[in-house]
Amino acid sequence: MNAQNVKNLLEKQREFYRSGATIPVAFRVEQLKKLRRAIRQYETEIVAALLSDLGKSAYESYMCEIGLALSEISHMIRKTKKFAAPRRVWTPLAQFPSRSYRQPVPRGCVLIMSPWNYPFLLTLGPLVDAIAAGNVATLKPSAYSPATSAVVAKLIAATFAPEYVAVVTGGREENAALLDQKFDFIFFTGGQTVGKELLRRAAENLTPVVLELGGKSPCVVDSSANVKVAAKRIVFGKYLNCGQTCVAPDYILCERSIKDVFVAEVIKEIKRQYGDNPLKNKDYGKIVNAKHFERLCGLIDREKVIFGGECDATSQRIAPTVMDGVTEADAVMREEIFGPIMPILTFDDFDATIDELKTKAKPLAFYFFSKNKSRIKRVTSELTYGGGCVNDVVIHLATTEMGFGGVGESGMGAYHGKVGFDTFSHIKSIVDKATWLDLPMRYQPYKSKLYAAALRMFLR
Repeated sequence: MNAQNVKNLLEKQREFYRSGATIPVAFRVEQLKKLRRAIRQYETEIVAALLSDLGKSAYESYMCEIGLALSEISHMIRKTKKFAAPRRVWTPLAQFPSRSYRQPVPRGCVLIMSPWNYPFLLTLGPLVDAIAAGNVATLKPSAYSPATSAVVAKLIAATFAPEYVAVVTGGREENAALLDQKFDFIFFTGGQTVGKELLRRAAENLTPVVLELGGKSPCVVDSSANVKVAAKRIVFGKYLNCGQTCVAPDYILCERSIKDVFVAEVIKEIKRQYGDNPLKNKDYGKIVNAKHFERLCGLIDREKVIFGGECDATSQRIAPTVMDGVTEADAVMREEIFGPIMPILTFDDFDATIDELKTKAKPLAFYFFSKNKSRIKRVTSELTYGGGCVNDVVIHLATTEMGFGGVGESGMGAYHGKVGFDTFSHIKSIVDKATWLDLPMRYQPYKSKLYAAALRMFLR
């Protein structure tokens, strides 16, 4: 789609939005129901596309993408009427007689740009919130997951008119054509480099944005942790989707006194979950493309690999890999890994380690395995990060009752459930003032001592 086509599409969407068709809650709920029916109808094709792009099994595709999208839709079908209703707030006595309320209204024409690692969920999830909030939307899925992008385009075209929801596929040229236009809101999930460029482009039109980025999310395991459970859960979260998960534990900080026991349990869990030869496991995914495969292979220091490390260029698969004796100077610690490589670092002084983490870039996620309540309180209250878990990993993003998003270098803004509805809305503050009484104290001339005394009584 060239720049003129993009411009024409946006003009049609603006015209449709201005018609007011998306405002009634009944319309929004009906569109969500249509989307739910379409996802179920196309489920087989979605699964096949995710297998083609990322080697995902049908089970993982439903658990981590299709099922979560359906869950968000069901939540919004139940809650949209409540979320869209005016929210009454207290009115100061000085404004008597009146009522004050906050009214959610749609942002308008929104652009949703999604990544390749969860190409279905991270396209449809934000769309659900956008529809519930009453917007029209343009979707731009990643060119790195072409099979899923094609299915998404097919599903959306069969479900919605393009002036309501449309999909623009392609690469950099299409991205540039979209960012040349003035949208009312942009929602982006992806890497920091593209996120910075998008923010610069959006600033030219004063377009508000949400950026869901990433970073190096730490996972701290202290000496009080249940090591067996910690290893089981960390292995699941680290190697899910072949490590290509924005909230995966990027690296492990393990207290030295339990490091050897922890490493042994991790290796045991990898074998239990993925078998003795993970590269032959049909339920284990693949790296998205040759470029990322080669980058990941370059991060593996063979001298520090204590388990795994096998790379198969033909299938673009890298076995679950564990590296020990890693330091901050290693290549694997200088960038977000986004692959099935687990570096293990150690610490002796917990307080010093937390102080050091405060100096680093704010991560999208933080995970802490411990039974020590005072340490847990310090981690959750003092460190700044997007979200996380105590004694588990990644599952916090699957809860519709909590917003999901980054902070600082890992992003800005959040979505899911009510937080997502509010993200795709503008919340207007409105005072509805009665006319049967008009208190005179605010009007000039300001000479009455009685009015001055009343003013001080009201405003103090």
